[in-house]
Amino acid sequence: MTYDFLIIGAGIAGLSVAAELAALGSVLVLEREAHPAHHASGRSAALYEPRYGLPPVVELSLASEAAFRALPGILSERGLMILAKADQRATFDRDLAGFQLEEIGVEAACGIVPILNPATVAFAATASHAWDIDTDLLIQGHIRRLKAGGGELRTSSPVSALRRAGGLWHVTTAMGEIAARVLINAAGAWVGQVAGMAGLRDPGFTPLRRSMARIAAPGARDISRWPMLFGCGESWYAKPDAGALIVSPAEEDPLAPQDAWADDMVLAEGLARYEEMVTEPVTRPLANWAGLRTFSPDRVPVIGPDPAEPAFFWLAGQGGYGFQTSPAAARLVAALLGGTAPDVGADLAARLSPTRFA
Repeated sequence: MTYDFLIIGAGIAGLSVAAELAALGSVLVLEREAHPAHHASGRSAALYEPRYGLPPVVELSLASEAAFRALPGILSERGLMILAKADQRATFDRDLAGFQLEEIGVEAACGIVPILNPATVAFAATASHAWDIDTDLLIQGHIRRLKAGGGELRTSSPVSALRRAGGLWHVTTAMGEIAARVLINAAGAWVGQVAGMAGLRDPGFTPLRRSMARIAAPGARDISRWPMLFGCGESWYAKPDAGALIVSPAEEDPLAPQDAWADDMVLAEGLARYEEMVTEPVTRPLANWAGLRTFSPDRVPVIGPDPAEPAFFWLAGQGGYGFQTSPAAARLVAALLGGTAPDVGADLAARLSPTRFA
């Protein structure tokens, strides 16, 4: 069978697009791992904060809100709090403006999160425009839409070779060769390798590791209504999760595409930055892990046909914004491939296009 659209990668990017494209033609999603959303999508902080990121990212995130609101149970209230020490005022002010936060007194902040240390927390600010994303519910919903539209998802199906012949892509997998009219590269940290197999130039995507540790709720408190906490300048963050607290050093260490793991020293440094701002010490972590957030050279997602081969479509470089931008990004892909005007506007579509690296 020849497919209209073959998508490499079953993370949030690939699956959200697959669900949209199922209405336009035959769709096959190939995933190298045994389960979808195994890498970055399975290790996300799962927060929808539409003012997080560079302007094109913010525009995509804001354009995604209506789609999230239309899906019952996807978003739940969380909120956001930024914390800073006395010598971090300039960075704190940049966060205030960028995230559109309201500054509050340290005493008020301690009333919201009782473990904050007033001896080290000098400035605090909050916002209500941040929500938890039920990422599993979202992923499973996309898979159901894909299959309801006649599309297919094949796991444990790594791609070993690509060639263009007779107006089609010929894709070699362990189960044999597959043909497709359009190839969509949504392979996360592996997008550069996929482009190389297709004989196309990688503009310079870089996978960056981010580690996380799960610790017990401080003092066995009920932390379910605490906001997500950020050290100003995104120097660390902590987020309530299923009765525990996830703490990340928010590092960005380059790493080759792989099944990433946390670096113990980096994790310890991040936990120390968190501990400095609270009164409860960190005991032994319950678990730790890491994921790869892949960025383009300008840290803006790349969405559109390759300048040298229009039948090769980039959906790459989502960085840490894949979930929160996914509805608008998927609609943009469907519009570009379906020949309709993108609802995010031609200007934003141009700023996301891979032609900017040509």
